[in-house]
Amino acid sequence: MAKKMPKTNAVRLIDQQKITYELLSYETEAGRPVDGISVSEKIGYPSEYVYKTLVVTAGSNRHYVFVIPVAEELDLKKAAKVIGEKKVEMIAVKDLLGLTGYVRGGCSPIGMKKLFPTYIEATAESLEFIIVSAGKIGLQLKLSPQDLAKACHGKFAAIIL
Repeated sequence: MAKKMPKTNAVRLIDQQKITYELLSYETEAGRPVDGISVSEKIGYPSEYVYKTLVVTAGSNRHYVFVIPVAEELDLKKAAKVIGEKKVEMIAVKDLLGLTGYVRGGCSPIGMKKLFPTYIEATAESLEFIIVSAGKIGLQLKLSPQDLAKACHGKFAAIIL
C-alpha cells in the first residue's frame, strides 16, 4: 500500500481551487532543510524548474514574497523597484515561521498565514511547469506557472540578478 502524502496548507488551498498538480517527495535528515540544488537532484528535475520562496520586508509590517529559481539570486534592487519601494531586505530566518506559518526549507508561496503580494520570476511564465515547496521540508508541488500565480495571486516580474 502506498504511503499517503500529508495535506499541508498549500495542498489544501490548491485542492480547494481545483488546480492540477503533482506532489513530489524526497528524503531528508530529520526534517532538516536542504538547499534547492540538492532538492532538484533528489526529485530528479533540472534546477531551472525548481523554485524557492523568499520573503522580504520593506519596513514595519510591509512584507512581500518572491519566487525564483533555486540556482538564482534575488536582485533586491529590482525587487524593490517592482513593488514600488525604496529598499527591501530579506526577513530574518527566526521570523519566517511566525510570519508565514512555514519553516526555512519548507516555505511555500501558497497558503501562508496571510496573503502577501507575491512575484514570480518572469522566466517561469514560459515553462511548462515549475516546482515549489508544498509547505513542508521533503514535499514539493509540481504545477503550471499560471496555476501557481492563480493560487497565490502572484504576478510575473524580472527579479533575479
